[in-house]
Amino acid sequence: MTGIVDAHHHIWLQADLPWLTGPMLPRIFGPYEPIRRDYPVEEFLQDIAGCGIEKSVYVQANWARERFEDETAWVQKTADESGWPHGIVGYADFMAEDVRPQLDRLTKYPLMRGARMQLHWHENPMYRFAASPDLCRDPLLQRNVARLKDYGLVFDLQVFAPQMQGAAELADACPDVTFILQHAGMLEDLSPAGREAWREGMRMLARRPNVCSKLSALGTFIHRNDADHIASVVRETVSIFGADRCLYGSNFPIEKLWTTYPELIAAYRKAAATLSARDQQAIFRDTAMRVYRL
Repeated sequence: MTGIVDAHHHIWLQADLPWLTGPMLPRIFGPYEPIRRDYPVEEFLQDIAGCGIEKSVYVQANWARERFEDETAWVQKTADESGWPHGIVGYADFMAEDVRPQLDRLTKYPLMRGARMQLHWHENPMYRFAASPDLCRDPLLQRNVARLKDYGLVFDLQVFAPQMQGAAELADACPDVTFILQHAGMLEDLSPAGREAWREGMRMLARRPNVCSKLSALGTFIHRNDADHIASVVRETVSIFGADRCLYGSNFPIEKLWTTYPELIAAYRKAAATLSARDQQAIFRDTAMRVYRL
């Protein structure tokens, strides 16, 4: 297998983020004091040293909404100076009356490859991000997401299992847009019923040919690097979507709360070890290269 593409990491660079300076708020991934600081690209490169990472994609890290262009501009500047990352997924407000002025501003930056507006909503307030559970069904949001096709951008889709019906409707409403499901559908209910609901939602999304699944952030709800858990999610996701529609992402530095990068990538390599060399190449490199145009 040639070099690995890390299709999901955040670099916090002098971002002046409220969560870096204000009180430590509850987060979906638990206490985060060790990473409540800048995470410069130099540290990321130290973290991945010797792991075979060839390219990376930065995914928006929730700067203040009015500074959405500042975030992309900063990451582009970082890439110009360091050579990393190789693609940017920025933020845009898809509930604006017309998202195109925001996209016009973002696509000035050469590494812009996609956009993310986090749509996940949960009954547990600690897991809740979006204002309501059914934003995927909102005609305004659907109309704005559909505009991404005119810019050649993908949409990083973040939902929980109960929202997957609405997410499938969003994918249907935007057939010319590629959707990249974050964190393999965010499996948080590990009970038999919860797993089955997740499987059903994943099968529903996989029937949409414009949806891929990112194998990332699998320690989010268990707060550890669990090779067996990763193997289970990877195995089922690949069986549902196929390797050509799956891609690896580290979600660093979040996962740095409980593991190192070498330990994390080792768990993913072990999870994929029973797959063919071609399928491993797709998961760790080729799918990300294709969907993010790297």
